[in-house]
Amino acid sequence: MNATVHWLEADRRFEVQPGETVLAAALRQEVPLPHECQFGGCGSCRVQLLQGEVRYGEWPFALSEEEAAQGQAIACQALPQTAELVLSVRPPVVYAEPAERKVNVVAVDWLHPDIARVRLALQDGQALNFRPGQYVDLKLAEGRHRSFSLASRSGEAMLELHVRRIPGGLFTDGLLGHLQPGDELTLKVPLGSFQYRAEDDRPLVLVATGTGMAPLRSIVLSLLDDPNRPPVSLYWGMRQANELYLDEEIRRWVEVLDDFRYVPVLSRADTAWTGMRGHVQDAVLADHPDLSEQAIYLCGSPAMIAEARSRFAAAGASLAHLYTDSFVFQEH
Repeated sequence: MNATVHWLEADRRFEVQPGETVLAAALRQEVPLPHECQFGGCGSCRVQLLQGEVRYGEWPFALSEEEAAQGQAIACQALPQTAELVLSVRPPVVYAEPAERKVNVVAVDWLHPDIARVRLALQDGQALNFRPGQYVDLKLAEGRHRSFSLASRSGEAMLELHVRRIPGGLFTDGLLGHLQPGDELTLKVPLGSFQYRAEDDRPLVLVATGTGMAPLRSIVLSLLDDPNRPPVSLYWGMRQANELYLDEEIRRWVEVLDDFRYVPVLSRADTAWTGMRGHVQDAVLADHPDLSEQAIYLCGSPAMIAEARSRFAAAGASLAHLYTDSFVFQEH
C-alpha cells in the first residue's frame, strides 16, 4: 500500500511507495527532510511520529528502543506501516548554499601514524563562510565522494581537515598518501545540519572520540574572540595518549579562555597516564550528573553517540539541545 506523509512544520505532504523508506520518498519528491548518512548510523534524519507507525528491515544504530517507544523514528530506514504518517521535525537550517570549490593541497602532516592533518587553500582566494561543525564532500573518481568535517575557522580561505586512515579505504589508504602540495581537489561546501547554535545560550558540553575532534575544534575557534562565549567543557576520548593529536593546542586554549575545561579520557591507557580512564561518556556523567541546562555536541563513533545520547537523556539532557555528528567510515 502507498502511504501519505504529512510533515507538520513545513506543511508538506508526500507519498511513500511500498517498500520505500520515508526519506527516500521525500528525496524523490524534493521534500528537504534533514539527513546525512542515509543508512541509519548518524541520526540526522530523526523525526517525531505524531501519528502512524513504521517498521525497520534492520534496527537503525542511531535509534534506541526507548526513543522508539517515545515516538521517535529514523526516516532513512523507516518503512510506513499505516496509510498515514504525521511527522514533526525542525526544518533544516541553511546558512549558505553549498557549491563546488576548487582547492589546492598546501600540506599533509601526519599527526599520528593513522591521523593526517590536510590543509587546503581555496583557488579563488575567497573566504569560505560556514557554520562551525559543518563538513565538506571531497569529490573522487567515478562520481564517488568522501565527507570530512571542517576543523578550521569560518571566514578563511585556508581549510583544515583531520583524516583517519582506514585500512583499505579508497581515499584514506589510497589517494591520501600520494597527495602533494599544489595538487588540485574539488570540494562541495558547506554541508551538514550539525552546526554550532549560539542562540541556545547554554553552557556547552563538547564530546568527541577520534577525529570527531575536528568539528569541535572549529566550534572552539569560533568562540576565541567572542566576548559572550558560554562556559565550555570539552571531553575527548581516545585509546592511548599518543592518539591525542591536538593535545598541546587544546591545552593552550585552557590558558587563554575563561570557563574552559578540557578532559582527555583514555580507554586503553598505560600505567604512566594520570588522567581519566574509561569511556568518554562516563567521564561526562561523572562531572555532570544533571545535564538539563547544557547544550551538548557529540562527535565520533556511532557506538559512543548511541550510548551517550541515551544516558545523557536519562540525566536530564534536553534532546532539543543535543546535537550529534556520527562518523561512519566507508571503504569503497
